[in-house]
Amino acid sequence: MNAPTLPTRSNPMQTFLWLLKREYWEQRGGFFRAPLIAGGVMVAILLLSMIVAETTAVRHGINIGNLNLDRISTSMTHEQIATFNSGLNAGLMGMSIPIMATQFFVVFFYLLGALYDDRRDRSVLFWKSLPISDLDTVLSKAVSATLMAPTLAIAALIAMHIAVLILLSVYAGIHGVNPLPLLWNPAPLLSMWIKLVCLIPVNALWALPTIGWLLLCSAFARSKPFLWAVAVPLGLGTIFAFTDLLRQLSIPSSWYWKNIVGRILFGIVPGGWLGVGGNGTLRAITGGNGNDIELDKFDIVNSVLSWGHIFDALGSPELWLGAAAGIGFIAAAVYFRRKRTEAYS
Repeated sequence: MNAPTLPTRSNPMQTFLWLLKREYWEQRGGFFRAPLIAGGVMVAILLLSMIVAETTAVRHGINIGNLNLDRISTSMTHEQIATFNSGLNAGLMGMSIPIMATQFFVVFFYLLGALYDDRRDRSVLFWKSLPISDLDTVLSKAVSATLMAPTLAIAALIAMHIAVLILLSVYAGIHGVNPLPLLWNPAPLLSMWIKLVCLIPVNALWALPTIGWLLLCSAFARSKPFLWAVAVPLGLGTIFAFTDLLRQLSIPSSWYWKNIVGRILFGIVPGGWLGVGGNGTLRAITGGNGNDIELDKFDIVNSVLSWGHIFDALGSPELWLGAAAGIGFIAAAVYFRRKRTEAYS
């Protein structure tokens, strides 16, 4: 009789991909459905606004078809069409704010429960019985927060943009306006969407302090990880304010709230790096040159999300110092994941 063959060790990459799939299966309601619902609500609001506008026009005897909108659109110059496209992109990004806010809350509370919930329900004992390291477990949750959730949110954002453009095209077609040159200019749309995708790793690096801190609180706290995550930085800030400790060290009190509290609690807000290095959004919009103001104030999206501004953020010490702190928090979360298997609700 042949001896039984011992199972070979699984491929580490396959194991890690399996862990990522597990996170998606367990969190698809927040990662996938929540941004779609937020985008669907915005599309529904736009549709309702169109219906209200149309009924109001009929009630007051206004015939939009008599406004010669098609003639106006065909007589627009290239500069006017470019300005219209820039305003349209800004409007589309403005409608995307609910999706970004949804992503923030979903990821925030996901991280708080990522390493705490399975200790609370004792399922951590099952996961520790598998040939899966604590490092892989923590990293899978960090990658889910930094890459998976933002990618799905941007996919929902682009789907919402397309749905909005379709609605606007139908509305324009009803009133005799050709929507193709105004609404479906591929260059600005594709440029905006490509930049949003390329910003995922930039946002991930900026978010590392928050992700690491929340994972650390989730792994460390035996009860109420939310209070640990919020009360500790706010409590220290209050102590510094009453003792004037920071002023005695010649550090402005606002520095702590911006660079410590802001980074470890709100770093996962998309685009939080826009004010890095003192550049600020205003310099991004104006291009740092007063002669460019008249052009760039109508092209806010491409100005703020310019490649130069993105590379400036990647070269800033604030981003990399925060990333290093986030990696330290994640390492501490791995340590407490190994040490703790109990939680008290």
